[in-house]
Amino acid sequence: MPKKLSIICLDVGEKRIGVAAGDSMIRIAVPLETIEVNGDEISVIKRIIDDEYADILVVGYPRNQSGVATAQTKFVEDFVDRLSDEIEIKVVFQDESLTSVMAEQRLISFKKPYKKSDIDAQAASIILQDYIEANCA
Repeated sequence: MPKKLSIICLDVGEKRIGVAAGDSMIRIAVPLETIEVNGDEISVIKRIIDDEYADILVVGYPRNQSGVATAQTKFVEDFVDRLSDEIEIKVVFQDESLTSVMAEQRLISFKKPYKKSDIDAQAASIILQDYIEANCA
């Protein structure tokens, strides 16, 4: 039987970072929280990784509709470089195309009020679900 892997996902933005959690056995990603980008984000991410006993960190990889890297792609790559110096788990990128749009549509369907931070955490869960479905069969 394969080992259960605990997986954390980040949807990295310049103002907020959406966080989701899941594992390779249950295969369901859930929104966890949103981190404000204020200089403490790396220490908060390290705490989440420790609290969740994470084995893998998935990071949403932004590109434009043609699949070409953008300024946001570079921002995320630079952030992951800084973060990788501080953590000891495997980091992988997962395409995040249209996940924020999908996340907002999902929140609208709940027919309850939501904030922008809710969109970020929901987008992270969509990115993570995509990763789990592609890599944890």
